[in-house]
Amino acid sequence: MKPYSPLSTLILASMLRDNGHQVAMFDATFATGVEDFAAALEAHRPTIVVVMEDNFNFLTKMCTTTRRETALAMVGAARARGSRVVVNGPDAADHPALYLAAGAEAVALGEGEMAVAELVRIWAHAEGSSDDVAGLVLPGSAGLITTRPRGPIRDLDGLPPPAWDLLDIEAYRRAWRGAHGEFSWNMASSRGCPYTCNWCAKPTFGRRYTVRSPADVVREIARLKVGVAPDHIWFADDIFGLDVDWTTTLAQLIEDAGCRIPFTLQSRVNLMTDAMVDALARAGAREVWLGVESGSQKVLDAMDKGATVEAARTATRTLKAHGVRACWFIQLGYPSENWEDILSTRDLIRAERPDEIGVSVAYPLPGTEFHAQVQAQLGRQRNWKDTGELAMLFQGAYSTALYRKVRNVLHAEVEAGVDNDGAWSRLEVDAHHHRSPRPFQLSLEA
Repeated sequence: MKPYSPLSTLILASMLRDNGHQVAMFDATFATGVEDFAAALEAHRPTIVVVMEDNFNFLTKMCTTTRRETALAMVGAARARGSRVVVNGPDAADHPALYLAAGAEAVALGEGEMAVAELVRIWAHAEGSSDDVAGLVLPGSAGLITTRPRGPIRDLDGLPPPAWDLLDIEAYRRAWRGAHGEFSWNMASSRGCPYTCNWCAKPTFGRRYTVRSPADVVREIARLKVGVAPDHIWFADDIFGLDVDWTTTLAQLIEDAGCRIPFTLQSRVNLMTDAMVDALARAGAREVWLGVESGSQKVLDAMDKGATVEAARTATRTLKAHGVRACWFIQLGYPSENWEDILSTRDLIRAERPDEIGVSVAYPLPGTEFHAQVQAQLGRQRNWKDTGELAMLFQGAYSTALYRKVRNVLHAEVEAGVDNDGAWSRLEVDAHHHRSPRPFQLSLEA
C-alpha cells in the first residue's frame, strides 16, 4: 500500500492534450483486473490507446511475469475493440515481438514521450507514416523494423507538468493515510545515471544524466503543495542531486518559496559529503536510500560499483549527524559472493545500524553486462512472478531458500536493533547444505 502516480504517463497525457488531443486516463493502480480496463474501453471508445510503464519506477525494469501478462492482455483488449495501440516500457523494448504479436502496432523505445506524441499525431490525422517517427519498433513483412534512433530529451524544463487532474487523488490519499498515516506523492528532478554498475539496467534513460533547473523543480513542489497537498514527496530519480551546487540552490529556493515538504530520495555513498547532506537537510530530505549493496569490497569491485565499504560507513554517519535517515539497498547472491562476504555485509549493517534496509538478490536484467555474463546459466524462468519472490534466476552460490532466510534475518535484526547470533549459526549450517553444486563464477581479467 505505497501507490505512486504513473508519472511517465501523466507527462505524456499533458503533452497530448497540449497537442489538441482529447485524453482519458485509465489508472491501473486500484483496478481489480483487466476487466476494469475493458470497461474503460467500452466507456471511452478510444481510437488510440497508449500502454505505458511508469519509467521512473525501478520495479518496472525487472518486469514480473504478472505485469507482463497483464500488459499483453490490455493490448489485446484494446486491439479487439478496434483501437490502434502503441506500447512504451522496458519490457516492451526488450521483447517488442511479444507486444506486437499481442496487437500493438508500435513499440516506442526509451523515454517514449516524444515518439508517442509524434505517432499519435500521425495516426489521428492520417498524415505521414509511422516509419518517419524516430525511436519505434514496427512490424514488417520480413520481420521487425526499427526506425532511426531518437536522442534523449535534453530540455526537461520544457516538458509540461504531469496531468494530475486525470487521477483520483483522493484514492491515493486514502490508501496512504490508511496504511501509513501520511500521504506521499512522487516527482522526478532528473533522468538517467552516469555510473556504471554492471547489473543496473538503463533501458529508458541510459547512462547520461539530465537534470531540471532547481527553479523548475521548486515550481512543481509549489504546485503540488496547493493542488495535491501531500505530506511527503518521493523523488523517483535514479540519483537525486548529483551536484552539490544544484542541491544548495534548490534548498535556498525552497526556503525562499516557503514550500518545504519532507522528501525521500535515492543517491550514492560517494555523494554524501557534509556539504551535500547539509543542503539536502535544508531542502527537506527526511530519508536517503543508498546503494550500499554489500559489505565486501571484493563484491563491490566485481559489480563495478565505483564505491567503497568505507564510503558507506562515512555516508551513513554523515546523514545521521544531520538528522536524516540513512537507508540501504542490499544485494545478495552476486557471482563471486561467498559466505564470508555475506557475513561482511551482516557485520557492516550491525556496525553502522542503517535506519532501514531493502534486501534483494542479484537479478539479471536484459541489456546489462551482468546479464550477458550469466546468460548461459539462466533457466526457463527469466523473470520473477512478483517483486517479493526473491528467486535466484541463475546458478548462484546458494539456493533461493537460503537467500530468503538471510534476508529475513537481516531485516529482523535491523527492525529490532538486536543481533541474533543464534539465527546466524543456524544459517551457517543451512549454507553448507544449500550450497549450489557448481556456483557460477565470473571470469575476471587482470
